[in-house]
Amino acid sequence: MQEEIRFATFNVCNLAPPGAKLYDNLEPLTPEAYDAKANWIAQQLDQLDADVIGFQEIFSQAALRDVLSRTRKYREALHAGFDPDPRATRLTPNVAIVSRLPLAGAPAVYAHFPEDVPCDSGNPDSDRFARAPLHVKVVLPGERIVDVVVVHLKSRRPDYRAGDSGEDPLHYAMASLRSLVWRGTEAVALRVLLSKMMREARRPCVVLGDFNDTADAVTTTIVLGTGSTRSIANGANGITEERRGRLYDSNQIQLRQDHLRHVGYTSIHEGHYSTIDHVLVSEEFNRNSPRAIGEVIDVSYFNDHLRLERPEASDHGQVLVRMRLF
Repeated sequence: MQEEIRFATFNVCNLAPPGAKLYDNLEPLTPEAYDAKANWIAQQLDQLDADVIGFQEIFSQAALRDVLSRTRKYREALHAGFDPDPRATRLTPNVAIVSRLPLAGAPAVYAHFPEDVPCDSGNPDSDRFARAPLHVKVVLPGERIVDVVVVHLKSRRPDYRAGDSGEDPLHYAMASLRSLVWRGTEAVALRVLLSKMMREARRPCVVLGDFNDTADAVTTTIVLGTGSTRSIANGANGITEERRGRLYDSNQIQLRQDHLRHVGYTSIHEGHYSTIDHVLVSEEFNRNSPRAIGEVIDVSYFNDHLRLERPEASDHGQVLVRMRLF
């Protein structure tokens, strides 16, 4: 019997309790502003109506639980996530996951890079993820398990050093390069983690997140991977083996492809529309794979609020992926 499930990714933009100081250039939320933001997020969640949602920019898991209590559809949902380390020299947001489907086992968090991943950005924290990925095992209908990983890769914000000036073109360029190198190294580390996970577990995998890059960017394609090097050219076996270990952009493999009406953006920056939030899936959700257990029906982008610029709204659109299980 075919059954539909839904995955979504949602960067909420700095969810924190009222009065919490997050950044020097950002005023804490007032109680009124917090209520408006929490209510807006709750409304978006009910509209998404996804079974599994990955969140980014969560400064307080308690605040996320408060948001869930304001929803109609997620009051009883399972929630996994970790608060930022209070001993850290710099406060950074974390990711989280909410699921209406059962979870198998405890969640895992990957703070540091695998040992064999080099760290070349020059930042003292460049041996770890800027925001640690979160991994949970979700139980699908029929007792099948899917590995779900929530990620938030390093932003494009320039990584300045002491004495740098944003007015100096060279300082700005080098600071931007450092951010790119860090994000690229995160992509390599994530690919290593995902390859190991898929090789050892042999389970379907879904990655939900803010990649801070488009689907065709080098960093994102590193995460997607290129499949097995054992593939045999021009042979059906080669095609099968090439898919093993790869991830696919759900937008590219969805059944509904309407190229004349493509409104899939999740970010507007300086007038430029781009999609930097993605849902990546393993071959088990690619209908062309002989190992498929389902297919991506369609991908929707909840982004109308970006043009309205409401203060309580996120600066990211949400991505909703509908899948049909075989």
